[in-house]
Amino acid sequence: MVSWMWVVWLLAGLVLVGMEVHTQAFYALFLALGAFAATVVALFPTEVWLQAVVAAAVAIVGTLAVRPTLARLSARHLGPKLTMPGASDNLVGQAALTLEPVGDENHPGHARLFNEKWLAVTTNPGGVPAHQQVTVVEVRGTTLVVAPPKGG
Repeated sequence: MVSWMWVVWLLAGLVLVGMEVHTQAFYALFLALGAFAATVVALFPTEVWLQAVVAAAVAIVGTLAVRPTLARLSARHLGPKLTMPGASDNLVGQAALTLEPVGDENHPGHARLFNEKWLAVTTNPGGVPAHQQVTVVEVRGTTLVVAPPKGG
């Protein structure tokens, strides 16, 4: 009897390669390599569980052993972070007022700075309540990273 499981593994690998192209985080790449290894194993008469074990082993070893090196090389290739001196540098250290509760990146809020409404996040555990004076500690694109003033 002919097993078509190799087709499933091959399609899974191709989908994961497509995901890696868009994310470039080097996780889907190793999952794809695991799926391709399982494709090779599936060409021989083997059980599906053995194919899955091979896929998982290749993905885990690649993620733990090779991904850190690839991520480091990729970051080095990108070069230093580009900044526009004078643009957002002038905002760091400025006082702002939260207009609504501000949380982490998954729970952003808004703050008023120089009479303009900005998207704001905080690294402060528990977030920052609305209508509280905060200090801008970083600017990420058009998002302010704010923190309550020290000592308050």
